[in-house]
Amino acid sequence: MMSTSNNPPWERVIFALDVGDGIEEALSWVDRLKGHVGLFKVGKESFVRYGPEIVRLIHVRGGKVFLDLKFHDIPNTVVRAAEASFALGVAMFNVHALGGRQMMTDTVKGVRRLGEQSGKPAPIVLAVTVLTSLNDEDLKKMGFSLGARETALNLARMAQDAGVSGVVASAEEAAAIRLACGREFLIVTPGIRGGREVAGDDQKRIVAPRDAVRYGADFLVVGRPIRQAADPAGEADEIAGEIARGLALRA
Repeated sequence: MMSTSNNPPWERVIFALDVGDGIEEALSWVDRLKGHVGLFKVGKESFVRYGPEIVRLIHVRGGKVFLDLKFHDIPNTVVRAAEASFALGVAMFNVHALGGRQMMTDTVKGVRRLGEQSGKPAPIVLAVTVLTSLNDEDLKKMGFSLGARETALNLARMAQDAGVSGVVASAEEAAAIRLACGREFLIVTPGIRGGREVAGDDQKRIVAPRDAVRYGADFLVVGRPIRQAADPAGEADEIAGEIARGLALRA
């Protein structure tokens, strides 16, 4: 399991790379932000549009990849997808915790086995808890008896029991997850916003970078605040500075 205790603040910034009308435009962000962010998140939009080639080209440019495809299927299918992710050489990928404990356990075992057989480091496996576009009312309409905080906490505990390295969760749940799951359990937090208004925002549970880290987040996923900034690299550096301040407050 990965420890983030020695990671400099900028390596804790994950840039959401779902952007651009062509692969070259998307990759231009790797060139622009390499050294200012730690990982580039390739989600469904980029992966469906450009395929595995975008992961390879990010690696060619010296970037690391968080493959954000949120695998959610029967255990055997997700294990095969996880093995394909390992073959791509990604540093991190995720599954949906709602896929169940067996799905998560088998996935972790599968990538660890490949790591042992190949001598290569296994990617970090994360479990998605509750999407930051959902709130308590949304979950109620979907038939959940608990709110977002309690649901995310229960899913995080199940993920940890399954051997998963960490979770994707809102900063609003980070403190409770950190308390329940301990210091080494990773928390990756999307829905990060700075002080400026973000155009086209569909996130409901959003938090500023310093507060997210203070609450317990280890990595922050940031997209539009960096993309829409006049100086994207400078904005990434500002977020890294906020992470440093959040870590100091947490300490």
